[in-house]
Amino acid sequence: MTTNWSKTQRIALTGMFGAIIFLLTFTPLGFLPTPFGISVTIVHIPVIIGAIILGPKYGAILGFMFGMASFIFASTLSVMLSAFIFTPLRPVPGTDSGSPWALLVAFGPRILVGIVAPLVYYGMKKILPAKLDTMSLAVAGIIGSATNTLLVLHLMYFMFREPWSYGRAAAGVEGAQITYTFIAGMIFTGGIPEAIAAAIIVPAVCVALFAVSKRLTSTRTARG
Repeated sequence: MTTNWSKTQRIALTGMFGAIIFLLTFTPLGFLPTPFGISVTIVHIPVIIGAIILGPKYGAILGFMFGMASFIFASTLSVMLSAFIFTPLRPVPGTDSGSPWALLVAFGPRILVGIVAPLVYYGMKKILPAKLDTMSLAVAGIIGSATNTLLVLHLMYFMFREPWSYGRAAAGVEGAQITYTFIAGMIFTGGIPEAIAAAIIVPAVCVALFAVSKRLTSTRTARG
């Protein structure tokens, strides 16, 4: 199913999804508790939904907004020891300055989420029959979520594991050394619940928005 939003509607929807991204980033609404004792984020889900509804171009814009929200939060409010990984405005542990590579971590994976998710959905639509559209949406949600989780955590590991370990050790964290086992644990305890949430929320919201788009299209056609 395709959407037929006008340009004005696409801009308005981009603004709406962007506002939701910032709301989720700067409030507890964007972080859900899990039985594992950690919180998982759902901030990426508006990016995935907006990208599927509006297309990869707008998805990239929403991904940029997600990255900007992460950058601002890490620069101003975050108390996480890993905050320096998402902003060059915080010094890398053991140095007096931040790293410009933090911008790659903050923005790169998030922009790709907005591009990958709709392309996966379009690809699934060509493979599966229309009656299984919900499954196509769920798969797009899962892969979009995995894109964010896997890219962010692997960039954190390969680019910043030494200063991250140093910062944890300086803060007295037990088992401070960042190993790939640690990253794998974060993927399992955080990434899997995030993907499940995306698989549930993305189809539900997208189906509703598809219906709205179809109704708007019918109304415009009826008016001539």
